[in-house]
Amino acid sequence: MDLYRIDEKDTVAVAIKPLRQGESYALGEKTVTVLQDIPAGHKVALKDMKKGERIIKYGAPIGEAAEDIPVGEWIHTHNVISHADDQREFTYDFDRENVIMPGSSHLTFRGYKRKSGEVGTRNYIVIMSGVFCSNSHIKKIAAMAEQRFPKTEHFDGFLPLTHECGCGQAGQDIVNVKKILAGLLQNPNFGGILFMEVGCEITKLDTVMPYMEKELDMERFKTFTMQEEDDEIELAMEYLEALYQRVNQDRREECPVSGLHIATNCGGSDGFSGLTGNKLVGSMAERICAAGGTVTLTEITEMFGAEQFLMNKAIDEATFEKIKELIRRHKAYIEKYGESANGNPSFGNKQGGITTIEDKSLGCVQKSGRNAIVDVVFYGDRVQKKGLNLVQGPGSDLVGVTSQIVAGANMVVFSTGRGTPVAFAAPTLKVATNHRIFEKKQGWMDFSAGSLIDGKDLGELTDEFVELVLRTASGEYRSSNERTGFYEIGILRDGVIL
Repeated sequence: MDLYRIDEKDTVAVAIKPLRQGESYALGEKTVTVLQDIPAGHKVALKDMKKGERIIKYGAPIGEAAEDIPVGEWIHTHNVISHADDQREFTYDFDRENVIMPGSSHLTFRGYKRKSGEVGTRNYIVIMSGVFCSNSHIKKIAAMAEQRFPKTEHFDGFLPLTHECGCGQAGQDIVNVKKILAGLLQNPNFGGILFMEVGCEITKLDTVMPYMEKELDMERFKTFTMQEEDDEIELAMEYLEALYQRVNQDRREECPVSGLHIATNCGGSDGFSGLTGNKLVGSMAERICAAGGTVTLTEITEMFGAEQFLMNKAIDEATFEKIKELIRRHKAYIEKYGESANGNPSFGNKQGGITTIEDKSLGCVQKSGRNAIVDVVFYGDRVQKKGLNLVQGPGSDLVGVTSQIVAGANMVVFSTGRGTPVAFAAPTLKVATNHRIFEKKQGWMDFSAGSLIDGKDLGELTDEFVELVLRTASGEYRSSNERTGFYEIGILRDGVIL
């Protein structure tokens, strides 16, 4: 196969391999003669298009022709205009027959049952603070703890979760920080928590607690104020030893998939992302939600141009209205700083064949599969309903995935075409969109979806991938970020530094 047409309405096809100028390529009964060299993952025109005509991919517009475009022409940033920043009117047209509703099953995994009723896929001890001033201490203490208190069958290690916030902030900006910290304190993967206050920050623990939805399990929580102690490192080690002893008493138990909450995300995307990696993630999401589990989708910037596709899957009109509000809020956030949504596709995205934000978005939302959307979760809030939820977060991977972990995710599935070493504060399965990057960056990857282009059956590949997801959730498989020991968080900034 040389060309791939996603939808019968599409006016472009994707180059599966590099296409050469002057050569002809078959697409069904049609033959296309290419007018210039076209890289793999990029688009070729399937028909003559006039200037101003809409260019269709995934059955929807990805922009308009900036000039007359003949059949066989390379379609990319030089001849496409985005309309992502245009104001749109949305309608609600829920087609119950063509969406998958949340369900239940006997599917299980082995997890850690928490006092809150939630389930952890891991048993970490987290070291964190409300302010960046303690970052160096946190890293040093975590390194010391790793030497003194090794991982065991029942303990998955220390996570030093540092950030750059907690001082010189005001208004919604500091509220965001407090909500993110509160959400992290509640994540079921964190079997023990050491919260280190400096003593003069505006994010002291008592200012974070009002944003908690559940009570802390105080047997698993330690805190102190560094300015009040003679030797904060010695005290930290004493507290970590106590947490270590407690956490090592935990044991995995058989849990229904309703206890599984998977964050989905894509980064370093390319022209194959919507065809392979995100398509596989969407198929996995269908299986998990149909079995009673929860899947979240974020990257709101990367929904611009694909909003109607998502809105038509809203389970009721109230959810449809919440999606509209989600899009409105995030667009207002971008416009407040004088920016355009079409600034989102990165240099690497464009090299990989993504042309506009609409092009990227229509590929991005494939991760939702055919699932009905049951709810919308705004930034810093927690998921309340089983099934597919939209979570407010930007296209920035670290900030967006952190917002999903705050919402309750106990695992991450992340697809990438260009490859990215980014790591998150949860076990993260990385799915390559193509065999080339999977083979080249073995240390970054866990699974390849590239065989979908080779003709592999989506159902068969989904079977394999869901098995890996459940093995990972049960601790039988260690994901790429766990093998390297890389964990990070990011917090959305929305204001000045005072």
